[in-house]
Amino acid sequence: MQKAPAATVRVLTSAITELLGNPEHPINIIGTRHGEKLFEALLSREELVTAEDLGDYYRVPPDNRDLNYGKFVESGEVKISSSEDYNSHNTMRLDVVGLKELLMKIPLIQDIVNNKSL
Repeated sequence: MQKAPAATVRVLTSAITELLGNPEHPINIIGTRHGEKLFEALLSREELVTAEDLGDYYRVPPDNRDLNYGKFVESGEVKISSSEDYNSHNTMRLDVVGLKELLMKIPLIQDIVNNKSL
């Protein structure tokens, strides 16, 4: 699983409107909709305990635990209990400047910004 920075929708809309030269364009904030997630899970805490951190990404080996759930019910797993999911809320968060830099690496965005037309 490749590690990636995260950003809020508000940061994304601000970055796009600034890149298009219209930072004052109105943005209607409607709040959270039914079923919408606050953040996206990237690795569960169970996967993170066994994952190998290779710098830019995590290598997640297959789950080869046996199905003898009795030992997990009786003794549990301390590493999993003390870990938390790796998600878009606890990874590196981009600000508007960082997101604009990232967006400008995309050829389509470069074309749009350079031509200022959709």
